[in-house]
Amino acid sequence: MQRLCNAILKPGRKSRGASKDTPLEIRGLFAFILLLFILFLIVPLIFLCIKSFSVNGEFSLASYRAILASSSFFTALGNSFVVSGVSALITTCTAFVLAYTINGTKGPAWFKKGIASAAMLPMLLPTITYGFAIIYSFGKQGLITRLLGFQPFEIYGFSGLVMGYVIYTIPIAFMLINNTYQYIDKQFSVVSRVLGDGRLKTFMSTTLKPLSATLGAAFVQSFFLSFTDFGIPAAVGGQYKVVATLLYNQMLGAIPNFSRGAVIAVVMMLPSIFSILLLSRLERCNYRFSKISKAALPKNTPRDIGFTLLTALILLGILSIFAVIFIVPFTESWPYALGFSLDNIKAILRDDQLLQVYKNALITAALTALLGTLTAYGCALVTARSKMPKGCKSLIDVLVQITNTVPGMVIGIAYLLAFSGTPLQCSFAILVICNIVHYFSTPYLMVKNALSKMNASWETTGLLMGDSWTKTIFRVVVPNSMPTILEMLSYYFVNAMVTISAVIFIVGARTMVITTKIKQLQHFGDFEQIFVLSLMILATNIAAKLILSFLSKKFKGRTP
Repeated sequence: MQRLCNAILKPGRKSRGASKDTPLEIRGLFAFILLLFILFLIVPLIFLCIKSFSVNGEFSLASYRAILASSSFFTALGNSFVVSGVSALITTCTAFVLAYTINGTKGPAWFKKGIASAAMLPMLLPTITYGFAIIYSFGKQGLITRLLGFQPFEIYGFSGLVMGYVIYTIPIAFMLINNTYQYIDKQFSVVSRVLGDGRLKTFMSTTLKPLSATLGAAFVQSFFLSFTDFGIPAAVGGQYKVVATLLYNQMLGAIPNFSRGAVIAVVMMLPSIFSILLLSRLERCNYRFSKISKAALPKNTPRDIGFTLLTALILLGILSIFAVIFIVPFTESWPYALGFSLDNIKAILRDDQLLQVYKNALITAALTALLGTLTAYGCALVTARSKMPKGCKSLIDVLVQITNTVPGMVIGIAYLLAFSGTPLQCSFAILVICNIVHYFSTPYLMVKNALSKMNASWETTGLLMGDSWTKTIFRVVVPNSMPTILEMLSYYFVNAMVTISAVIFIVGARTMVITTKIKQLQHFGDFEQIFVLSLMILATNIAAKLILSFLSKKFKGRTP
């Protein structure tokens, strides 16, 4: 593979005839992307692994022995598996109900449109905010507790984590299931009923069975996200220790131990790798229909009413938890003085430090969206629109897959160890690069799929007409892929605004962003300010998505 890639980077040599027709720009893109992944993915992970075997600068297995002999580590690991598994199961079932209501019932059209918007709301807020919303909803003085007249459950520990994880993972599980459901031929359910099958058998064979692989994928993704999240345990974990909080305490606690923290980070990657391998296996089990018939759903009033009411309750539950974010900042002092007041908003607007944190978050998110989209697009051009050797394309795909297996906390710690003492330490550049690498997989796959479906002869036609490869890309390929580019910008921007797991280890006093400031404010109990900052994140993300969605519709109307 190394000889193959070297051949690509040397124009004078051929590699099975492929490099001869490969434009210099493509070879340059390949070299840049390879260098990016080596410097900001492979090298930091190597530093992390080396640190896990290092004690006082010498090779040692002492940290592994200490961690593996620690009962608290295995307790936290077991807790993480249990709470993540329970949360993933609840999330998958809940997301299926939402997707089934949209695609499998005759509910009101306006209600179906609202389901997707409500289900995606949690993606626009940082996970640490979910925890604080749960506290202010179900705590002893919480909004829902006051309405019910009693506290329904203990918010700190297992119950609070499950609720937080479910809210966090519903959007991704819903997207997976809802997208697959749209490609299921509903004609099969009609045929099944005509042949005399009962409702349960029809449901099992024509709905659950074709969705089985996606349901499995939704479970795995939800488990992986819950297992590696730090924001929710930081807010409502309490004494219920999980791996994420144990890792944070080892790295940034009162007595940091980088070597033991590196060991936990390495162990934390193992379930992630297993999750990706399992997802690849589940992908092979997907059903594919030769064509999708537009069959009308059979009438079933109990089904339609039942699922509509159940979905309404689910969405009401999610929205009621987030209601406190819109109420607490506008009260004098929750829960003691409930009169309307704008003092909390005014305090934020007068606080130059908090405004600077917001500006830092905007700068980081904007640069991440712009540079990340450019990088992912260039990467997809190499793999989807070039004659590069298959080995080089596979190498890029493998590197992209690695970014999908490494949790955010692990990337943050790897960067902390690799770039301490360098000009990148605590800089905006390291935050942007970290976000680009952390969230690289999804934007890359978005644009790769889009570019793969376009006419493969555009570049050749451009050359015959005298245009260079670069001109053809900018004049033809980019305009036709603009809606996808705008989706990539939206994905990168929103995630950069809400991320905390990775950046919390690499921010400095000058580069602090909103999510890390929220974590800091937690120690002072300034929850009014926390919710105001959360509202600022939400408003910013909604505005960005609306603007980019509007532009996307404009471009879709112009492109064939």
